[in-house]
Amino acid sequence: MKILITGATGMVGQGVLHQCLTAPDVTQVLTLGRTPVDQVHAKLQQLTVANLMALDVHESALQGLDACFYCMGVSSSGMSEEAYRELTCDVTLKVANTLCRLNPDMTFVYVSGAGTDSSEQGRSMWARVKGKTENDLKKLPLHSVYLFRPGIIAPLHGIQSKTPLYRHFYTWAGPVLSLIRRWMPSAIVTTDDIGNAMLNAARQRGGRVTVEAKDIGRLARG
Repeated sequence: MKILITGATGMVGQGVLHQCLTAPDVTQVLTLGRTPVDQVHAKLQQLTVANLMALDVHESALQGLDACFYCMGVSSSGMSEEAYRELTCDVTLKVANTLCRLNPDMTFVYVSGAGTDSSEQGRSMWARVKGKTENDLKKLPLHSVYLFRPGIIAPLHGIQSKTPLYRHFYTWAGPVLSLIRRWMPSAIVTTDDIGNAMLNAARQRGGRVTVEAKDIGRLARG
């Protein structure tokens, strides 16, 4: 498989990239983002684009893909709904529409979040915007669209979040999360779980599938 990963410098993206590079059936990994990945690997190619709303000049590099793992995202803290919608929904749909036109038979996996509001009418701004993004992705004529809604994510392999608040949280809560995960494995997923679940989604291919937090571990195990 030839896989595209967006947001590969973030915590989830790093975990997904790690699993893709170690998967024997993944022959090439292309990362797409505003900043390059600080990693070198025989399978890895990078496409650094300052403005993801202007992908037209890079279309030749985005052809022949089997799957896109869309891990890019920003915190809604301190943002207006308009600004958050532009970065979360508009950019995602621009990338997805471009890929759909170039690779209509591909699998598109989008990292959303637990509590996403599919009605787009709830009180939580981020949940409404994520819900609209999910709904719009499901309308695209792609072969498969998977919507991942993880809750708490435990990073492995020394992976850290780019957000200082989240980084401090995981440093403090790491031992507690490990204990909770031992007794309640469905409550917390790891970055490995998400990466393996995405790969299995691309391997099995579906229609329009919402993958809740409790289902990610099951999908990761195949």
